[in-house]
Amino acid sequence: MSRNASKISTRQKQLLEELKKFDDEMSGQELHRRLHEAEFSMGLTTVYRNLQVLVKQGLLRSRNLPTGEVLYSPLDRDIHHLTCVDCGQTMRLKGCPVKDIKLPKNKSQKFELLFHTLEFFGLCEHCHQRQNA
Repeated sequence: MSRNASKISTRQKQLLEELKKFDDEMSGQELHRRLHEAEFSMGLTTVYRNLQVLVKQGLLRSRNLPTGEVLYSPLDRDIHHLTCVDCGQTMRLKGCPVKDIKLPKNKSQKFELLFHTLEFFGLCEHCHQRQNA
């Protein structure tokens, strides 16, 4: 974990541990539901507030869907998706297309990179065919 890991609360640790149990992203509502199933009582507002803190600390990554929903995953998962703007379907990409891109030296000296996001939006095959029919 990063150097910020020592500064997190018990609730934030619970959120991180629960997210690590699953191999994909999870919404705040899904996470809230799973915490209640695991008997870790936490209000939905508390879940979202702590998720935002973890993202700001660089311990979680977040991805915004066209619907406005935000999905969260542990920082060590470098996952990228193709997202249909019509039906919302997401398809996971294999690998990271930008993993080896280097920041220019003059910029990177004054900037600590925690994580990156890369999102592709378009139409899935089904929605594309439906719109062209």
